[in-house]
Amino acid sequence: QLLEAKASLSLAQTRHTLQLQQAKAQMNDMVSKKQFEKLQTSLREEQCKAQQLQENLHRQAEQARRQLVRTQEEHKHLLQAAVEQAEGLKNNLRSAEAVLAERAAQLKDAQVQLSRNKLLIKDLREENRGFAMALQAAELKQKSTEEKNQLLKEQASALKQLIRKITPASLS
Repeated sequence: QLLEAKASLSLAQTRHTLQLQQAKAQMNDMVSKKQFEKLQTSLREEQCKAQQLQENLHRQAEQARRQLVRTQEEHKHLLQAAVEQAEGLKNNLRSAEAVLAERAAQLKDAQVQLSRNKLLIKDLREENRGFAMALQAAELKQKSTEEKNQLLKEQASALKQLIRKITPASLS
């Protein structure tokens, strides 16, 4: 029984070690907290840039409107410049929005992966508790078996002494 308990314990420890290695490998594939924070910071910066671009666009449009009032000739010239600049800013804004959308998707994926990993860690902890309890039970069995063996040794020794005493008496 002791050998079976030891073999069972060894098998459980091997499985546990393998699962820990698999969990570590999965954790190596996921996005680190620093990367997650870096992506969040980058997202905020991109949002600020987009807002600044929008504010710049509004400011420049207002300047163009004032200049259009002054002269008809300037109106044509400034309108063309404002339209070209607005298109560029719109393109920049679209690019920034695309980058923001991509970063938001990456953050969402990272959060999903983080949630999965938290569940895996929780499962491993629960499994680890089970292994610890099994180990404790096996240790208790081993201790009990060792105590019984010691008792049997003592009884065998006492029997040997008794036989030694009886044997000479019965021979004579």
